[in-house]
Amino acid sequence: MKKTFISAAIAMSIISLASCSNSTKAVDDTPRGVDRANLDESVKPGDDFYQYACGGWMKANPLSDEYSRYGTFDQLGELNRTQVRELVQGLDASTAEKGSNAQKIADLYAMGMDSVRLNKEGAESIKADLAVINGATRENVVDLMAKMPGISAFFGTGVEADMLNVERNTMYWQQGGLGLGDRDYYLEDTDNAKQVRDAYKTYLTTLAKLIGYDEKRAGEFTENVMSVETQLANAAMTREELRNPAASYNPMAIADLAKQYPNVDLKRYFASQGINKIDTLIVGQPKSLAAVNDILGKADEQVLRDYLTAGYVSTAGSYLSDDFVNAEFALSQVLSGVKQQQPRWKRALSVPNGMMGEALGELYVAKYFPPESKEKMTTLVKNLQTALGQHINNLTWMSDETKAKALEKLSNFRVKIGYPDKWIDYSALEIDPSDSYWANIQKAIIFNQNRNLADYGKPVDKDRWYMSPQTVNAYYNPTTNEICFPAGILQAPYFNPNADDAENYGAIGVVIGHEMTHGFDDQGRQFDKDGNFSNWWTEEDAKAFTALADSLAAQFDAIEVAPGVHANGRFTLGENIADQGGLRVAYTAYHNALGEGNEGEVIDGFTPDQRFYLSYANVWAGNIREAEILKRTKTDPHSLGKWRVNASLRNIEPFFKAFNITEGQPMFRPEAERVVIW
Repeated sequence: MKKTFISAAIAMSIISLASCSNSTKAVDDTPRGVDRANLDESVKPGDDFYQYACGGWMKANPLSDEYSRYGTFDQLGELNRTQVRELVQGLDASTAEKGSNAQKIADLYAMGMDSVRLNKEGAESIKADLAVINGATRENVVDLMAKMPGISAFFGTGVEADMLNVERNTMYWQQGGLGLGDRDYYLEDTDNAKQVRDAYKTYLTTLAKLIGYDEKRAGEFTENVMSVETQLANAAMTREELRNPAASYNPMAIADLAKQYPNVDLKRYFASQGINKIDTLIVGQPKSLAAVNDILGKADEQVLRDYLTAGYVSTAGSYLSDDFVNAEFALSQVLSGVKQQQPRWKRALSVPNGMMGEALGELYVAKYFPPESKEKMTTLVKNLQTALGQHINNLTWMSDETKAKALEKLSNFRVKIGYPDKWIDYSALEIDPSDSYWANIQKAIIFNQNRNLADYGKPVDKDRWYMSPQTVNAYYNPTTNEICFPAGILQAPYFNPNADDAENYGAIGVVIGHEMTHGFDDQGRQFDKDGNFSNWWTEEDAKAFTALADSLAAQFDAIEVAPGVHANGRFTLGENIADQGGLRVAYTAYHNALGEGNEGEVIDGFTPDQRFYLSYANVWAGNIREAEILKRTKTDPHSLGKWRVNASLRNIEPFFKAFNITEGQPMFRPEAERVVIW
């Protein structure tokens, strides 16, 4: 059972955004022009543009112990968190109507803040479930996975739009069950991977002791869990392979699955979840399913119990005593290099903010999202669509036949700004503070799972949002062909209706262009105007695109992000295409807005073009620990901030002209070596 499920085959392209500013100001107090305090003017733009544009900010905002990476995105995240905290603290569970969203949110937050109660209870709230797990037989493992909220093991299932018929929902099966998240941590022979494995073993041993195992039994527990997870890692697709939607779309009849994988009783699994009529399942990774079948058939029953226990306690630990929370934090220290745990209020706030996101979002929008922001964004989106259409029409490597279909897809974009028109109904979710914190979390898990399962076999709700309004982020979803910009990111300093157009287009304009370009990146281009997985390209145009994409991947592969460690240009390809497309399209849209022959206003010695590119660079200002660099290079499909700036800009001719960057300077790339896709 998973809290959320997004098929790898149709995963949304998510972007994290930020803008460079020493402080966050109210909408009507944002200065026009460049804040020179953010610059490092000892560095020439042509030598290292990222350092030039953001070096001052980086010096003024050193990493605190709480962060493994801190940038302008995190600045806005802190503002957002403060705004949401004020909303939550303004709710009084004692006076709120029982069963109301206000009561549920307030009680969830209060329970998370009650460290005295949590530390007193220790592992008490999970003992009954642990007893059930430790009485499990091989045959009822799938029952526990289907019904016990909190178990994270072997695989994930969930309802999503059918890639080949996006008007209806179907069921997907995806590989999973890795406590460390990424297969490479189990398989690589690098020093970093070995350190992570050692830290994970320590974490597992600590969990075993916290639930009452002695030293010997805790050691056996750890070895059993590592054995199962290493087998799963060996069978799992790599992150690069998961970028191929076709490879993760394997429809199979339930009857055939029963014959081929008899130890994974999926018919029984779904029946336990209340779905008795299921004929076909979309299997994401058959090799992983085969490994699960093998493990369930051959592994000792105690090995299976230990593995299920580890997944369950890992999920529950965040909602138990400080001993459990500290064990998890010790592992994250090795993974990311972070030195200090977030304060309790931030951790407690994330629970209602995540599990009842739209309930909080309704309050958030009413207080923090002015109507003029939505109006301005609507205009910007239209301008960006026009500009992207111009770029498509002007492509030299694409035929008129494919251009016509690309333009049709562009015109068919669904645009979501600020907040949904219809809010999630949380009335079926009961939050009762007389129960344990973990018991209430389990109720929320069940609520969200039931909401997902209720969609099975039904038409796809294309008005549904996949982010809450207060989220500081944006996304493109290929199966609905939609771009979404929640209210959380539509505030200063990222976006301001009263700010200089050059800055708005360089920041939020590039965000808009980025999400639009995801519809035409290496994954998005494989979905048509309606969101169906469909090849609408001529063979020659597909080859031309692939050649360009391969060249861009090679550019990023060549980047050394840490001593002896290179970026993964194939894994980050979609985001890199979107970054470059967003930059180019937003620049065109800005000059369209200026009007022909209008060069714009020089402010504080900076031309409009210079302010545009500085605004973009400021989006990615930040400091980061080396451990976090290594983790993100392995697990994050976005390139590191420095390279989203320097590597992307080295392909863009107007950038060179704006800062007079010429051959011989490190930022310059000869025209023959530049890659321009959109």
